[in-house]
Amino acid sequence: MTTLGTPLSPSATRVMLLGAGELGKEVLMALQRLGVETIAVDRYENAPGHQVAHRAHTITMSDAQQLRALIEREKPLMVVPEIEAIATAELQALEAEGVVRVVPTARAARLTMDREGIRRLAAETLGLATSPYRFCDSLEELQAAIDGSDGQSPIGYPCIVKPVMSSSGKGQSKIDTPADVKTAWDYAMAGGRVAKGRVIVEGFIDFDYEITLLTVRARGADGAIHTHFCEPIGHQQVSGDYVESWQPQRMTPVALQRAQAIAKAVTDDLGRGLQGQPDGCGLYGVELFIKGDEVWFSEVSPRPHDTGLVTLCTQWQSEFELHARAILGLPVDTSLRNPGASAVIYGGVDAAGISFADVDQALAIEGTDLRLFGKPESFVKRRMGVALARAADVNEARAKAKQAASKVQPHAHP
Repeated sequence: MTTLGTPLSPSATRVMLLGAGELGKEVLMALQRLGVETIAVDRYENAPGHQVAHRAHTITMSDAQQLRALIEREKPLMVVPEIEAIATAELQALEAEGVVRVVPTARAARLTMDREGIRRLAAETLGLATSPYRFCDSLEELQAAIDGSDGQSPIGYPCIVKPVMSSSGKGQSKIDTPADVKTAWDYAMAGGRVAKGRVIVEGFIDFDYEITLLTVRARGADGAIHTHFCEPIGHQQVSGDYVESWQPQRMTPVALQRAQAIAKAVTDDLGRGLQGQPDGCGLYGVELFIKGDEVWFSEVSPRPHDTGLVTLCTQWQSEFELHARAILGLPVDTSLRNPGASAVIYGGVDAAGISFADVDQALAIEGTDLRLFGKPESFVKRRMGVALARAADVNEARAKAKQAASKVQPHAHP
């Protein structure tokens, strides 16, 4: 039996989000619709989630001392990490001490905060199919891994280089020739969330398409944890950053079955709580490469995924509502309502407090909607909003979403 309290009262069910960007903002609103008292934490003032939460704090979340002090002061029922750059070792300590519950688990937050932990879990512990990879601590090690001069099988060209810790494709690039190696290393060093001086280099997989398989672990009426899958989400990336997504992505029955098996294996492992007992309720974004019936694991986020913004117009319960319900122990419904698509709206300018013109023209396109995130500062390639579109089929929805996004014109405030 789940009991929820009243916000700002002694009975309050209090949830703290670590990371209050556009995804965190939607989770906060989903929690508030269920009467949860919310606390938004981010590294900069007036983040999108700060604007809707009951209380907002600005701290360096990778600082263990600051993080512990805030959690001990606010005393939330649970902490929900929404970004990677967090002092996850401190979260594990707080969870072990019984101070707070970490969603889905502190172990999941630690393993997925950098690409090394989750890749080694998937490939070396679980034995899942992945691209060939190597971790490198210097430009020389990167070149040796590509060439095979380190005594191991060469990664070869083309290949992909990523910082071990980054988000939204930052620092990621494709290497086609030896002339690209140093540029890729420098870009990875500049794009990492935490300056660790370490990268992953991956062999290039000739895939047909890539998907996000939103996977939900939720407690059923029988008290056991069950795994639910949303319809697969197709997406297009540019320089590792998502620019459009659509749902459903058509797959062969064999590929879908294999994708679900991989997602369940990863989330079952990440869902192991203290002393290995099953827990880890919540939504996970599992990224996979598909070629025909073949499936390779790429990455997983133990939280809502940016490509899943499309579920705001496609599912009866969006990924944010699913996450909120699952972490609170409530029933979930992953069924599709209609096909749809999303398209990113970039800032286009480097400025604070920008304006968005022609919003009316975007919304005049039948079946469309917008989310303008309210980020206080714009950059040319910063995601400032997203256009959503529903339609009878995915192709029509994609065309509508891109058309609506193109209508919105960001401008620096005079």
